[in-house]
Amino acid sequence: MAMTAPQLGALGVTFTVMRACQFACLISVIGLCANFVNEIATAEHSPPSELVGALTVAVTAIIYVIITYILYYDNMLSMLTTAGLDGLLLIASIVVASLIGKPLSMLNCAALPSSAWSSNFVSSAPSPIKSIITKTVSYISFVILDQTTCYQIKAVWGLCITICLLFAFSTLACLGLWQRIRRETKTKDIEG
Repeated sequence: MAMTAPQLGALGVTFTVMRACQFACLISVIGLCANFVNEIATAEHSPPSELVGALTVAVTAIIYVIITYILYYDNMLSMLTTAGLDGLLLIASIVVASLIGKPLSMLNCAALPSSAWSSNFVSSAPSPIKSIITKTVSYISFVILDQTTCYQIKAVWGLCITICLLFAFSTLACLGLWQRIRRETKTKDIEG
C-alpha cells in the first residue's frame, strides 16, 4: 500500500511548505530557549517569564503542527477548524514576539562585552540581574549579559516574527483549502 499526500494543488503544497517551515523555526526556538532556561536553572535561579512563555508556546505549537500535518496527510483534517487554530497560534506568537522583542529593538549587541567576560556572570551576579527575594533572573538584565546572549535572543525574536508570518500564511492556506474541498464536495454531490 503506497502512501501519497493529498492532491490539493498549489494550496496543498503551500500548506505542506508552511508546516515544514513552522516545524524548523519552532525547533530552533525550543532549542535556544531551552538552552537559556538550562543555563539559568544550573545557576540555581528561576528563568524570566518571557523565556518560559516562549518555550511553552513553541512546544504547544510544534505538537499542534505535527498532529495537524499527520491528519492532513491522512485526509482527516478539518480545514476550517485548522484555520481557526492557526489564527489562535498566530495571536499567541505575536504576543511572544512582542514580549521577547520589547527590550531588543534598540539594543546594539556589538556594544556589549564579549562572552568570555561573562562566562559565570549569572551565577555570581548581584541585583538587578537576579532578584534577591525570588532568585528570578531579570529578562532585560539577562539579555544584556554579553554579545552571545544578545545575538541568540535576537535570533529567537527573529524566529518568533517568522513564526507569526508562517501562521498567518497557513491560516490563509487553510481557508483556501477549506473553500476548495467544499466546492469539490458540492460538485461531486451534484454529479452523483
